[in-house]
Amino acid sequence: MTQLLEVRDLKTYFPIRKGLLRRTAGQVKAVDGVSFTIAPGETLGLVGESGCGKSTVGRSILRLLPLTAGEVMLNGSRIDHLPPAGLRSMRRELQVIFQDPYSSLSPRLKVGAIIAEPLRNFGVASRDEIRGRVRDLITKVGLRPDAIDRYPHQFSGGQRQRIGIARALALNPKLIVCDEPVSALDVSVQAQVVNLLKDLQAELGLSYLFIAHDMAVVEHVSHRIAVMYLGKIVEIGERRQILAEPLHPYTQALLSAVPVPNPKLQRRRIVLKGDVPSPANPPAGCRFHTRCPYTFDRCRVEEPRLDEVRPGRSAACHLASASGTQLTT
Repeated sequence: MTQLLEVRDLKTYFPIRKGLLRRTAGQVKAVDGVSFTIAPGETLGLVGESGCGKSTVGRSILRLLPLTAGEVMLNGSRIDHLPPAGLRSMRRELQVIFQDPYSSLSPRLKVGAIIAEPLRNFGVASRDEIRGRVRDLITKVGLRPDAIDRYPHQFSGGQRQRIGIARALALNPKLIVCDEPVSALDVSVQAQVVNLLKDLQAELGLSYLFIAHDMAVVEHVSHRIAVMYLGKIVEIGERRQILAEPLHPYTQALLSAVPVPNPKLQRRRIVLKGDVPSPANPPAGCRFHTRCPYTFDRCRVEEPRLDEVRPGRSAACHLASASGTQLTT
C-alpha cells in the first residue's frame, strides 16, 4: 500500500544553555528516533503521558519546530529539508487542529475571515467563491451560517474547535495533524467533535495523526495506535490487537487506567511507581525500566529495538518474544 506519510528516525532535540555565555550544556531529547507511516484515509493514534514527546512529533512533521535528524515523506516526497518556498506548497496538503480552540483563533477576526484566511493566502478562489466556500465549511462542521459574522469569544469551546476544524479543511488537505483536539473540552462535547472528525474522514477521505493522552479517545477514533514513552515509540499496531492484547508493559498500564463502562466488570489497575525520567538524561538501557514491574538485568543495560513481533505489530520490549507473547503477572 502506498503511504501518504512516512516518518523515519525522527529526532527533535532542544539545547540546554547555561552560564553567562549561554553555552550548550546538554540536550533535551524530546523525540529520539521515531518512525511510523500513515496510509490514505487512515487515522494513527499517537498516545502517551504528558511530556512523552507526542505533540513535538506533530509539530516537527509540520515544520513548526526544527528537526534535528530524520526524514519526513509526504506522498513520496521529502518535506523535512524544504526551504520556505517549498514549505508553502506542502502546507496545502498538511494542516493542523490545535489543542486550545480559543488561543488558536484570532480574537480580532470574525469567523468568516478566520476560515477564509488560508484561501486568500494561497489565492485559490475569487472573493465570491471564498464566501461560498466559507459558508459550505461552516455548515459542514455543524454550525449555523450566521456564525460567519461573529467573533470567536461568542462561541463555546466545542463550537470554537469546530471553527478550527473548518479552517483546517479550507484548502482540502490530505492529512490533518490533530494535536489533542478534544482534551480542553467537556466529555460530552469531546464525543461530538470526535464523531465529526470521523464523519469528515469518511466523506472526504482524510488521514489523521491523532495525538492524545486519553487512551479511551484514541480507541474510538484510530485505525492503528502508536504508544510513546520518553521520546520513543514502544508499541505500534492495529487498534483491536493492541486493545485486546497489549505487548508492552507501558501499554498495559495505560489501558488499565481506562474506565470500564460495565460496573460488573473490573479491570486490574497497574500503578506505575516513580516519576517519568528527564528527557535531558534518559536512563541507560530500556527507558521504561525504572518504572517497569518486569525489569531484569538486560533491561538496565541494553535498549530494546522496536521490532515486529507479529504481522503488523511491533514492540520495544525484551520480554516480547518473537512470537509476540503477552506479558502477565
